Amino acid sequence: MTLPALTFSEDQAEAYDRVAELLREAGVDLIQGHVLPAKEGKSQAMALIGKAGSGKTLLLAELYKALESAGLDIVSGDFESRKRREKRTLAILAPTNKAASVLRMRGVPATTIHRILYTPVYDPEYERIAEWLTGNGEKPEIEALTDEALDRAFNSYQGHKSVPAALASAGLRGSDFITGWKRREEPLDIGFVDEASMLDERQFEDLQEIFPTLLLFGDPAQLAPVNAPGGMVFDGMKPEQKMELHRIHRQEADNPILDLAHALADPDLQFSDFERMVEEKSKQDDRVVWGQRVEVDLMARSPVLVWRNNTRIRLINAFRAVHGAPDTELLAGEPLICDGLELPLKHRKKRLDLEARGLIKGAQVIYLGPGRKPGFSRLHVMGAEDPQVSAASIVKIERPDEEEPFIPFAAGMGATFLHGAAVTIHKAQGSQWDTVQVFAPDLFVAARMGRVEAGQPLWKRLAYVAITRAQERLIWVVRNRLSKPTGPLTVEDLKVSTAPTLTLEAEEFQ
Repeated sequence: MTLPALTFSEDQAEAYDRVAELLREAGVDLIQGHVLPAKEGKSQAMALIGKAGSGKTLLLAELYKALESAGLDIVSGDFESRKRREKRTLAILAPTNKAASVLRMRGVPATTIHRILYTPVYDPEYERIAEWLTGNGEKPEIEALTDEALDRAFNSYQGHKSVPAALASAGLRGSDFITGWKRREEPLDIGFVDEASMLDERQFEDLQEIFPTLLLFGDPAQLAPVNAPGGMVFDGMKPEQKMELHRIHRQEADNPILDLAHALADPDLQFSDFERMVEEKSKQDDRVVWGQRVEVDLMARSPVLVWRNNTRIRLINAFRAVHGAPDTELLAGEPLICDGLELPLKHRKKRLDLEARGLIKGAQVIYLGPGRKPGFSRLHVMGAEDPQVSAASIVKIERPDEEEPFIPFAAGMGATFLHGAAVTIHKAQGSQWDTVQVFAPDLFVAARMGRVEAGQPLWKRLAYVAITRAQERLIWVVRNRLSKPTGPLTVEDLKVSTAPTLTLEAEEFQ
């Protein structure tokens, strides 16, 4: 067997072989590079599961490279040519923009599940440019674009195969050419889903309807979705449909954050033992910090992770207080978390539009300022490829010891938001940040309560999920204190250039 040019662990090699066999049954031979036309047949699904550091993402990336080399088209959600529908395709999905952006940072062209479930309807000018970029049409003549700008877009597309990014190099935003959205009706082909532990049964069923061949990548040690009392979707799959990766990669072996995560598997480990372990790691490696207070500057982009809701509310109000935020309005730069959409059924199109733009439950956004209409907000959706959107908003900020939140402003209907300076560990699943602050006093309370989930002490599951959100640095906060900000809130790090569009302006959704 010819594997990709890297050294797989033994269980990764076995997993690669099992996936190759699954794909061979679907008409895609990774070994010989042969691809047969898709044929009707029963759907097949498989799950590759493993804890953080077991190599799931590396395996996903190598499988993507092999499928692309075999000639499969990558469905990214930004444009699908009508002229290529006979070709075999691969879509790589994640539940949230943040999770998809983690894969894109590693060179894997991932998009969100919603972006695949809902497909855009484009302005004809966009389709002409996109068909040319993807090799399915002649170079167009566009009045608002020079030949030099088109050439820049073409050269850009050759490097990363992203139509919106190519247009951005020509000074245009792809979202400005979207005239509407529709629910996908036609099936796709092969689908990879990362962070599959976040899926609920309804999403899993939708994905199985669209993808005859579906491969899930998930972590069984994470927390099951709140609305999934039966556990994670791969828990119900047959044993022959699952494979678990165990070996920790050599290049990850010196990662103190992963060392701490895997230490939680010890059934004899107590909370006090774990805290001593964290403190010792902090003395040996600056990637682990024994924090005496919550760093308020980090909260604007990387929320503090907590267990209890009242802790979340107290930290949010402390964050706003130290920044001098008034009750009646938001400051530009304040973080928000999308809590869903409040839209009646007759506004289905607007719901699809907002969800496809990334405003789904759990999405992290930054408030940029008021929109052009009362109740509208300009928002930056973290992790989205086209992040800036204006939407009717209902912002709710809870207060300690008060049942009703106060609402700085609200549209009659639209996207609802909670403040995002602190979030529960459950809601943080699927996201990663360079630096993560974990509020340890909350986990101490969970340990004292002695609660158990899926056969494991709840505090261990919470700690595992929380610390594995950290990509580079973990701050284990041991005191209920908040630092002072070093400066005012800002949005300078989120600036996106806005060039003139061809014929359309970005729509504000009501």
